[in-house]
Amino acid sequence: MAKSGSFDPDPTNNLKKELRRLVTAIVEDSSSDEEIGFGFGFIECVDEAVKILQDLKEGRTHGSYSVMKSSFDSCPKEFNCPISKRIMMDPVIISTGKTYDRASIQKWLTAGNRTCPETQQVLSHTVLTPNHLVRDMITQWCNNHGLSVPGPSPVQYVDENGLTEADRNHFRSLLRKLSLSSSSITEVKESASTLRSLTKKNPSFRAVFGESSTAIPELLTPITRATNGIDPNLHEDLITTLLNLSIHDDNKKLAIETPNVIPVLLDALRSVTIETRANAAATLFTLSALDSNKLVIGKAGGLKPLIELLEEGHSLAMKDVASAIFNLCIVHENKTQAVRDGAVSVILDKVNDRVLVDELLAILAMLSSNQTAIEEMCDLGAVSCLLSLIKETTSAQNKENCIAILYAICFNDRTKWREMREEESLYGTLSWLGQNGTSRARRKANGILDRINRPVNRTHTA
Repeated sequence: MAKSGSFDPDPTNNLKKELRRLVTAIVEDSSSDEEIGFGFGFIECVDEAVKILQDLKEGRTHGSYSVMKSSFDSCPKEFNCPISKRIMMDPVIISTGKTYDRASIQKWLTAGNRTCPETQQVLSHTVLTPNHLVRDMITQWCNNHGLSVPGPSPVQYVDENGLTEADRNHFRSLLRKLSLSSSSITEVKESASTLRSLTKKNPSFRAVFGESSTAIPELLTPITRATNGIDPNLHEDLITTLLNLSIHDDNKKLAIETPNVIPVLLDALRSVTIETRANAAATLFTLSALDSNKLVIGKAGGLKPLIELLEEGHSLAMKDVASAIFNLCIVHENKTQAVRDGAVSVILDKVNDRVLVDELLAILAMLSSNQTAIEEMCDLGAVSCLLSLIKETTSAQNKENCIAILYAICFNDRTKWREMREEESLYGTLSWLGQNGTSRARRKANGILDRINRPVNRTHTA
């Protein structure tokens, strides 16, 4: 007879151990009929487990609440959810084949996770399939121990993005408040702030923007509708939400093709607050990950306001601006436009002041394939600046970018050879780099040395 809070010694322990081994094999198996353990295939394991459960049924007992709780705590570990460590009330299978309690795995997915908690594999989808076999085993085990079968908690089902219907309704409600002319300014500001927070913390909300062609226009309504300016904080929240949603790869093409997105971003680059301007630059950088978007942004006039913001030199925006300019200039057409818009002089000024040297040298090296850019660099004293940087910097990449630009200058403007010879004579800068630089830097440095030290052919007349 059971004592309060404990069980009598159980004569069916061997059967239970066998059941545990079978359940482990069944739960962890990902095949349908291959041999998975004990010399059995999948079907045989299931049949054997059912027989053991039938045998255990004869040992059904009843007890107090404390006994029942102790029983749940001592259930086979295979019946416990790997996340909550408690007996599963509604076991479901995810795409990796692992089984979890529905409430626990839904909470995991709703938090924005897209990996299996146990294996860390990326989920191919987030469909949850009921595991009827494990559910039946848990039911049988509970019946055998005189316990009430735990029922599933009332939960909301999540979709493929990990959002419940309540989440989606909330999202739609926020967008409606932004787009309705009847919404108060307080409602609009609160909705914008909430959307900014949701798209920052939960990637699933970023994905939802891509499901409707009206979502982004609704988001931007307060900006496009404003005739006498817009509240700075509201403006910042809306642009930052646009940045957050643009991080999602599926949204990049949609966003760039949505009317008003590029004009809104270019206007935001000249906004009142530097936070809004920096986030607009970061959005252009993110969107320009697609080559087709690079061309669209360039043709829309995106480089000039970025270069102007770079020239202003706000520390909060500089890195995002430089990243956007670099990305855009990967496309040949945008290099030409950047040079026309004054990029060379602005970048050289910043490099001379030793501001954001790593990023700006990379842009300058990219622009050095443009003949007009080379001519401007020569006129603006780039040679002495670059030679001094080679001696100063400890960055191998910076040295490589400097010598790559000098190489382009050397092969396009013979008037700079004398300056390079003098540098080599005094400091051996080029020879040192020709021996100690990266493989590319060595090639460029030795190419310059070969060029500037080549004897000049003179034609003599008789």
